[in-house]
Amino acid sequence: MDDLLNDIDEDQQQSESGSSSLPPQSVNTMAWLEQNKQNQARAFSENLLKDLSAVSETDKSAEFNVKDEMEGEAGDEEENQFIQNCQRIRSYQVASEKNCNHEAIVPFDVEYQQLKKTNTPAKLYEFKLDMFQSQALKCLDNQQSVLVSAHTSAGKTVVALYAIAMALRDKQRVIYTSPIKALSNQKYRELVEEFEDVGLVTGDVTLNPNASCVVMTTEILRSMLYRGCEIVREVGWVIFDEIHYMRDKERGVVWEETLILLPKTTNLVFLSATIPNAKQFTEWICYLKHKQCNIIYTDYRPVPLQHLVYSAGSDGLWEVVNIKGEFKQDNFAKAMSCLEERQPMGGEVRPQHGRRSGANDATQKSNVVKIIRTIRERDMLPCIIFSFSRKECEAYASEIKDIDFNTEEEKRAIKLIFNNAIDLLSDEDKKLSQIRHVLPYLMRGIGIHHSGQLPIMKEVVEILFGEGFIKTLFATETFAMGINMPAKTVLFTSARKFDGVSNRWITSGEYIQMSGRAGRRGKDEKGLVILMVDQQMSAETAMQIIKGTSDPLNSQFRLTYNMVLNLLRVPDINPQFMLSNSFYQWQNYSRLPDLLQKLNAKRQLFLSAHVDHLSELEGLFRLEKQIEQQRNAIKALVLKPAKVIRFFQPGRMLKLKCFDKDFGWGVLLRYTKKPNPLNPLSPEMLYFLDVAVFVSRESENCAQNLCAVKPPPAGENGVVVVLPFAFDCIQAVSTIRLKIPQELKSKEAFQAVAKTILETKKRFDQLIPELDPIEHMNISDPQLKKSLEELKRCEERFTEHPLRNRRDFDEIWEAFMKRQKLEEEYKQAKKEFDNGKKLSGLVELGYRKRVLQRLGYATEEDTITEKGRVACELSSADELLLTEMIFTGAFTDLSPADAAALLSCFVFQERAPIGKLSDSLSEHLRTMQGMAKKIAKISIECKLELDEEKYVESFCPAMMTVVSKWCSGATFAEILETSDIFEGSIIRCMRRLEELLQEMVNAARSMGDRPLEQKFEQARSLLKRDIVFSASLYL
Repeated sequence: MDDLLNDIDEDQQQSESGSSSLPPQSVNTMAWLEQNKQNQARAFSENLLKDLSAVSETDKSAEFNVKDEMEGEAGDEEENQFIQNCQRIRSYQVASEKNCNHEAIVPFDVEYQQLKKTNTPAKLYEFKLDMFQSQALKCLDNQQSVLVSAHTSAGKTVVALYAIAMALRDKQRVIYTSPIKALSNQKYRELVEEFEDVGLVTGDVTLNPNASCVVMTTEILRSMLYRGCEIVREVGWVIFDEIHYMRDKERGVVWEETLILLPKTTNLVFLSATIPNAKQFTEWICYLKHKQCNIIYTDYRPVPLQHLVYSAGSDGLWEVVNIKGEFKQDNFAKAMSCLEERQPMGGEVRPQHGRRSGANDATQKSNVVKIIRTIRERDMLPCIIFSFSRKECEAYASEIKDIDFNTEEEKRAIKLIFNNAIDLLSDEDKKLSQIRHVLPYLMRGIGIHHSGQLPIMKEVVEILFGEGFIKTLFATETFAMGINMPAKTVLFTSARKFDGVSNRWITSGEYIQMSGRAGRRGKDEKGLVILMVDQQMSAETAMQIIKGTSDPLNSQFRLTYNMVLNLLRVPDINPQFMLSNSFYQWQNYSRLPDLLQKLNAKRQLFLSAHVDHLSELEGLFRLEKQIEQQRNAIKALVLKPAKVIRFFQPGRMLKLKCFDKDFGWGVLLRYTKKPNPLNPLSPEMLYFLDVAVFVSRESENCAQNLCAVKPPPAGENGVVVVLPFAFDCIQAVSTIRLKIPQELKSKEAFQAVAKTILETKKRFDQLIPELDPIEHMNISDPQLKKSLEELKRCEERFTEHPLRNRRDFDEIWEAFMKRQKLEEEYKQAKKEFDNGKKLSGLVELGYRKRVLQRLGYATEEDTITEKGRVACELSSADELLLTEMIFTGAFTDLSPADAAALLSCFVFQERAPIGKLSDSLSEHLRTMQGMAKKIAKISIECKLELDEEKYVESFCPAMMTVVSKWCSGATFAEILETSDIFEGSIIRCMRRLEELLQEMVNAARSMGDRPLEQKFEQARSLLKRDIVFSASLYL
């Protein structure tokens, strides 16, 4: 290893001492120096990779991503081509002022084109344009692509409208894409008022698809590109609204596919919120399309924001950031001091998912009402109140239902708009609870907007808010994305949100997106943002949230079977092309200089770590690893609910570890068991434990957020709080039961528990006795006996090792463990650097191709079969499982209603309780789950990383009964009586189901199965009725 590292040093010296060519005349000196520096880094990187490939067998253990010879050759070819292209990017500063930065990004072998002012603008505006708008329009006039990155309400729409006007003037077609259907509908209405020749194509609606300007979702455009639609060849401009949505984990890949597949002749307009790596994205577009692309960035806000903090229970608002962006440290400290007397005990635990207890919930509602009254008294309306829970939105609105914000004239206008909207519904649907109950709120100027609402009610609220009739709007964060609907004030009801894993602080990106709704241009001198805080927050955390940067635009590119099959079907293109041109790959290579620097630093630290008796210590270390393996094997056999649950009495001492956080011994208070919500047919129950454990003093006020809590530092006791743990966190169960207070609410009760735990540890000299699996638990598993014997032998060998007799053993062992840690860090840095050099996803592509070959979708020569062509028709759900079900006749004996019900499992994506299924539906569900297990097993055999259980559970049956009843003729009111799912969620699922059914119709048609085609078409007809598919008010 040392020789290898010395060789790397020599290579680096040679690389740094190499001569450099003179800078080309077309590039300025600074740019050339930067380019030359990058070239040297790349040359060194390539030499380093060659040396690292010749490492010894010991070092080869750090190589985790091994690919076969053919994949390696392909990767090198793609990689070298990519590196060459990466070097061919230049940047020119076009304009730079306080509120606008404009750069032109140009390929190395393309001449920089200066912008020329036009004498015949495509569209004139009655107001003076901001500089960023003028620069963007100048780019469009010069037929150049542009990314406009600006805050919400800054005026980016001006750029889109100009691009459309220019395309229509030049007799070109233009496509306007948006991330969601609702936004597409809103944008269609806006554009129709501006231009006549406008169409709309979404999964739900098709209007005037042959128009010169067509609004569509990005998924529709991607589908058109894969199918080679003629319209794409006629398109001169594509506008991507809300392009920052490309960082969405689930759907972000759609944007990358679309951008890669678009012809290079098409000009592009990107509208985005502020993103810190906008230049990196623009460089990728420049490389991708091989032509000049502009980036125009402004952090200018037409209406400045004032940020205030409201401490729960207090009577005042504290200005913490003024309109100049200055953080007021003293004011923030005063706001936090108001919380000190009201801070809950550290042991208080909110129920699952971080939701508040009943008492806290009532207090929070009272705080919200108090601050809304303050907002009204200080003339700070209209106000958008953001909450991170749909139920909280409705609960807060209910608390102020007696406050009237509107005049009688406004109420008459509201009633007229509301009645005109619901006239589209049937008499039966007009009686729905949500429709009957919402009008009194609207009349008083109170609105609610979240994804659980009926779509028509959301649109009514949007229209009324836009007209100024809604004074207080309770909304979830989805309202912050989309059409511009600002207010004077934005109120956050919490600084924390539950993200599916933990109850964490909101990010600066989330805060920026929502707070950007504050301040109406031309109406308000400043926008007001109020952050409600109900627990201690450090000044650093507050500054990070309020003054931090927006979230970067990071690639979410991933391979899908639909993508691979479509690319195998399309001539002159292949999956490797998609991989090598992805933004993910571009970002990977941009990290190489930093990864190289990190690798060198870790290498130097590892080299400097010298330890005596190295070989003996390594043997002892391997022995310790064997002991750990045996203990884990014993734990897997012993710590199962069926074997230990009878010992779970209050006061039982448990040893707990959550991820990498070792909490040591704690005291069990209670446990609960619940069925697995993702797999209700499974007989296994899920167990959750409330345990009193020691945590660091800094974590005392984060008891509801397990991810934020830390154990006390070594040598400190910390404080006792109650934390919720999953059963898997248990490391050991003690024979000891402690006597604890029945109620843990007071400070004295927590101190008593802490004292009891410490005294018990002291009594047993920290060696708390554990349940013996044979003596106490009566487990007679032969494998357990074997593992216990092997553990005993390993522990004896470890204890009797000669080095253990040395007086300085602790010192040399500590030095060795530090060296081990440095070696692991070096290997990890090396792995990261190697992975950065590789063509990402190439190994996975090989594995996916093997799966397709095993299942009969493609041949070894990459020719797709009939099954493959059928799978190409399916893009809105799991194409493999659906195709397998089609070809195995899983739908043959199903009625159209049952077929639709079964397919609902593929499109329902929320967590929801599952009611009792009929025997028929249960049988069909088990058949589908069996096929899913088969696909999972084959995937795992082909070396794909896949959790079989999670894959099967991803198909949620919670909507099966609802869909079955709906398709059998039940009214919407009737299905609501049997389901706890939000109305809006039901409708969203059914609309996605209708899209899937249309794809199933196309799939059946492509294989010539007329009876199956008719069955899916009939299911569509049964599904598509009444309020579920009522027309949008924007159309």
